[in-house]
Amino acid sequence: MAMQFLSDNAAAVHPAVWDALRSADAAQPPYDNDDLSLELDSAFGALFERSCAVLWVATGTAANCLALATMVPPHGGVICHREAHIETDECGAPGFYTHGAKLILAEGEGAKLTPASIDAAIAAIRKDVHQVQPHAVSVTQASEYGRAYQPAEMAKIAASAAQHGLKLHVDGARFANAVAFLGCTPWEACHGASALSFGCVKNGAMSAEALVFFDLELADLARLRRKRAGHLQSKGRFLAAQILAMLDNDLWLTNARAANAAAQELAVVASGRLIHPVQANELFLATSAPERERLRAQGFSFYDWGEGAARLITSWNTDPAHSAALAQAIRAL
Repeated sequence: MAMQFLSDNAAAVHPAVWDALRSADAAQPPYDNDDLSLELDSAFGALFERSCAVLWVATGTAANCLALATMVPPHGGVICHREAHIETDECGAPGFYTHGAKLILAEGEGAKLTPASIDAAIAAIRKDVHQVQPHAVSVTQASEYGRAYQPAEMAKIAASAAQHGLKLHVDGARFANAVAFLGCTPWEACHGASALSFGCVKNGAMSAEALVFFDLELADLARLRRKRAGHLQSKGRFLAAQILAMLDNDLWLTNARAANAAAQELAVVASGRLIHPVQANELFLATSAPERERLRAQGFSFYDWGEGAARLITSWNTDPAHSAALAQAIRAL
């Protein structure tokens, strides 16, 4: 069996989540009218220390795209990084859910937007009926290269979006890993967001993500869009149970810290090969094709990343023995 550094999506489900699923297996009102679903707003309100409305969905793609569909009309656009997940890995889902809205691609080192890159993207758009006008900004926390936005960076992006009259969406597939690295409050890590996709599946859940709205009016629209998109599950209590289990005793943060710690251990050994600083649970290593094959021949699974790199991802339950073996193998390259 391969030693798994392919993706945190491949990690096991946390035992506390299984316990929560079993506990939820009792008769309850359907859809999102059960006791667990009704608890989500207050649970996340306590976590973020502000009013919010929370919807469960089954996938990160649905969370991101349902959020954007509440912010952007079909004739509008979303400013995002050229390498954002919604651009490179959603198979056109943002356009599908928004009924045609365009992704307006911007630049930024480490797959991170900046106020300057947002300004540059907007400056290239004529203010007339012939060009798509932006309505939202979407940032990924942590970015596609595992780079975390510092609280001050998030605040500046939020201010830039507000200055241009744009709403802010945060794709938080690895939001927990970013918060664990930053050591800040959850709100500081998504400051100014109208909506946050709070990732759970990569962090120990089985099949549930939390779509958190800080703009409460958008949540009302999202509920209708969730139903229309086929994501209003009749037994929604099982999704709510997973999410609440992640919040209980800060399991979401404990798991993220474990994944980050495993990545940091590998980063020390691979420091000379790192393409990006390790600020979450992803490592991008400069490697040749023969070197990558040597690693795979020793039983390690991971993705190639372009011509000269390997992407390694640690998880909440990465086996220390596997990390130690990988560290030794990297040293020997």
